Amino acid sequence: MTNAFDQELQDRLVRYAAIDSQSDENAPGSPSTEIQFDMLNLLVEELQSIGAQDVQLTDYGTVLATVPGTAEGPTIGFLAHVDTAPQFNAAGVKPRVIKGWNGDDISYPDNPDLILSPAKSPYLATKVGDDIITASGLTLLGADDKAGVAVVMTLARHLIANPDIKRPTIRVAFTPDEEIGRGVDAKLPADLAVDFAYTLDGSDVGEIIYESFSADRAVVTVKGVSIHPGWAKEKMVNAAHLAAKIVQTLPQATMTPETTDAREGFLHVTDMNGGSSEMEIKLILRDFELDGLAAKGDLLRKTCEAVQASEPRAEITCEIYPQYRNMRYWLENDMTPVNLALEACKANGIAPISVPIRGGTDGSRLTELGVPTPNIFCGMQNVHGPLEWVSVQDMAKSTQVCLTLAQLAAKT
Repeated sequence: MTNAFDQELQDRLVRYAAIDSQSDENAPGSPSTEIQFDMLNLLVEELQSIGAQDVQLTDYGTVLATVPGTAEGPTIGFLAHVDTAPQFNAAGVKPRVIKGWNGDDISYPDNPDLILSPAKSPYLATKVGDDIITASGLTLLGADDKAGVAVVMTLARHLIANPDIKRPTIRVAFTPDEEIGRGVDAKLPADLAVDFAYTLDGSDVGEIIYESFSADRAVVTVKGVSIHPGWAKEKMVNAAHLAAKIVQTLPQATMTPETTDAREGFLHVTDMNGGSSEMEIKLILRDFELDGLAAKGDLLRKTCEAVQASEPRAEITCEIYPQYRNMRYWLENDMTPVNLALEACKANGIAPISVPIRGGTDGSRLTELGVPTPNIFCGMQNVHGPLEWVSVQDMAKSTQVCLTLAQLAAKT
């Protein structure tokens, strides 16, 4: 079924996805990469062209703007992030649109061995007849979160073009570096200036997410004793061996991403770098409850201590840093924004889905900082890899839910 927003959303996503805006956790600054400005500056221009007010690009790399209200009600924020994940190639994205997908396996022009099959993707199997957007097989698509960007921009354009639609003041924000956990600057809550907000950073139609992982990151440094290997007997301490011992001692049959689901947390080794004299291990720790997160940190520390005790000549340090916390801890105290989104779904004939998200969003951090920010679906699927795809019609449903939400808020 054709929606009035379909073509605009398709055009926006194809345009945005072709722009490389990958973030880099190893780079300082905000944004972490200069290429994110290609998206940020474009959005400034587009917001100005549609008549948004108070358009600015902050010194921390976030685009902010106002959609004027036409009725009383809470000031509401809609957010999406411009960066794409660093886990997979995001340079040279060639988005393509499969109009009225017929239900067959989807192949990729630049990677003939790659197949997106409805037999392996039950959600895709429900989208026969939809317009499906994918990349060409060598890159991710970037629908995470450029589908969200497209939804927010389409919503803003539509509201500004239709001042007869009753809605309170709307604030929009496009953040950098969400994929590396640095999307929310400490200044953003005050600069956004809303009563509550929503991130457009979810998947299946109907998802209204108000519970996320709590997250820490860890850096383990192993310093050995370096000496020429020809004269190393009883002198050398090989940091690579000790680092491997730490990783090997950590749980592998349980408590890893590949062995957990639902409400189970995990310890995940993301990187190992270095050599025989010094090694660095990077990990992420995830759990829905703070005591579970703390227990995983304790396990990592005790593992490091045990390996340190086995070789006192080495120097092993374990530093754990907080990233974000489960937004439920705050939202459960005032479910107003969640209930409004649930009502907007139902008003559009969409059954809402509220399940814990095994990840986090900018909303996790914003909520912790005092801006209640649940997450709304925008259709992205199989994110962070070459099989990423999105349905244009799913994006249109997301846009319609946000539009209804804004109208409902004008009545509260």
